Amino acid sequence: MDAANLADLYTLPLLEWSSIESRLQGGIPQAPGAGGPNRHTCWLTTINPDGSPHVTAVGALWVDGTFWFETGAGTRKGRNLARDARCVLSIAMDEFDLAVEGTADRITDAPTVAAMVVRWAEGGWPAEVDESGEAITAAFSAPAAGPPPWFVYRITARSATALATVAPGGATRWTF
Repeated sequence: MDAANLADLYTLPLLEWSSIESRLQGGIPQAPGAGGPNRHTCWLTTINPDGSPHVTAVGALWVDGTFWFETGAGTRKGRNLARDARCVLSIAMDEFDLAVEGTADRITDAPTVAAMVVRWAEGGWPAEVDESGEAITAAFSAPAAGPPPWFVYRITARSATALATVAPGGATRWTF
């Protein structure tokens, strides 16, 4: 992993990826008052057919060193990812703002889908694996997720950029 200090103009320190990852492993709940500012929202940017960006909120989890999310195949983000897997996922935490650039791959491995369903259920979403074993169903999901089934995606990061929001500050870009 290479790290570039984006704040050396101000003699601010290089941020440590291990600190960023440690904070993400602590969880990113979405309930009001659960994070900063006020709550955590992950924003996923995909590429529309005309090359313009499409940005939408997603309920992402940080698991095994990467972000995971789910969506329906018929949603704009689902259609965009089927055509071009490049994406950016960003989040504002109390301590830093983070953008992770990479590709989102649809995961169809039944044991992996089942393991992610358990994690979402532990977070309060009563998801279940559907009869195919490759997708998720539940009584409800976010309106932007479209109707079930929902598919699991894992982001493979190419780079990440963090901007510290607390002293001493700093901004760093990592290339993986």
